[in-house]
Amino acid sequence: MNQPFESPANLPSAFPANLPFDSAAMLEGLRAWVECESPTYDPAAVNRMMDLAARDLIVAGARTERVAGRMGFGDCIRASFPHPRASEPGILIMGHLDTVHPVGTLAKLPFRREGNRAWGPGILDMKGGNYLALEAIRQLARAGIATALPIVVLFTSDEEVGSPSTRDLIEAEAARHKYILVPEPARPDGGVVTGRYAIARFDLEATGVPSHAGARLSEGRSAIREMARKLIEIEDMTTEDCTFSVGVVHGGQWVNCVATTCTGQALSMAKRQEDLDRGVEAMLALRATGNDVQFAVRRGVTRPVWEPNPAGMALYEVARGIAATLGYHIQSQSSGGGSDGNFTGAMGLPTLDGLGVAGAGAHTLDEHIQIESLAYRGRLMAGLLARLA
Repeated sequence: MNQPFESPANLPSAFPANLPFDSAAMLEGLRAWVECESPTYDPAAVNRMMDLAARDLIVAGARTERVAGRMGFGDCIRASFPHPRASEPGILIMGHLDTVHPVGTLAKLPFRREGNRAWGPGILDMKGGNYLALEAIRQLARAGIATALPIVVLFTSDEEVGSPSTRDLIEAEAARHKYILVPEPARPDGGVVTGRYAIARFDLEATGVPSHAGARLSEGRSAIREMARKLIEIEDMTTEDCTFSVGVVHGGQWVNCVATTCTGQALSMAKRQEDLDRGVEAMLALRATGNDVQFAVRRGVTRPVWEPNPAGMALYEVARGIAATLGYHIQSQSSGGGSDGNFTGAMGLPTLDGLGVAGAGAHTLDEHIQIESLAYRGRLMAGLLARLA
């Protein structure tokens, strides 16, 4: 990235199609990232992944800064590349390196390749996208193509649980830039994301009355039973405007004891902020089904709605034009499933999300990517980095 500055207007017409992206070579580099398991709730594992990514960023020419983790989460990395206008607002590439897969998932979901598909924990969401963004920066440097704007990469550690420890970092860093690019997975149709739904998380707790489950069962009141009742009530609140789901439940300690406590976590999602706000009110209004048990709901982290705006749509039009030169079309869409783009989009900053690899099965033991997308989505990213000004 220390090449002489070249205006994007002077880029060759065939750019970026002629950049020599090699999906097979990229996959081999990505493999090391995928095999470095990094579940959110294991900060030591996340930090090992940050070490690996930091080394690759430094080899690519970046100056990296380590941001210490907090609230029990792993560290973050901020990487800046040399540029004559480095102090000016530029392009922020923003991604997370934590995954939902616990350490040991590689035994069930090993890295493997079959035809145009490759599997592994976190390969789609979103190590593949982060890796292709890094490769795009490397390809521009090798080709001697300087970008009009400086580039900063921010890799964070807790996106999969709503970014409770990094939202302030994300928003502060994003405010210093003109454009935000988020290489989260491509949409199923290959499209990109120009808006995301609002999301709220909730912590649930049911409290019962203990007793011996064998000798004095009738004297107890099961917290697990109360949670089961409320679970059904919560999920039955789902409408077309606002969804509710319970994804985590923990209860009991001994099978021969009536459970005193049961905890859970719920998620609500809505296309409009006002619908989510009503959903939050409904959740916080939930009460126990009887006087002999207790039920409490506490609001957790929230992602604001990101509605498509003119700045984001203008950024999409640039991407659409680049994709057209590469021989394919990309649609824009609002999407369920939050990302850190919710924060920057809600700030009104030009944000384009879903720029990562194509694939399917995110958060499951079938998580995989389409290998060829590493190259053609990498070219799209390179085109954006070089053309934005």
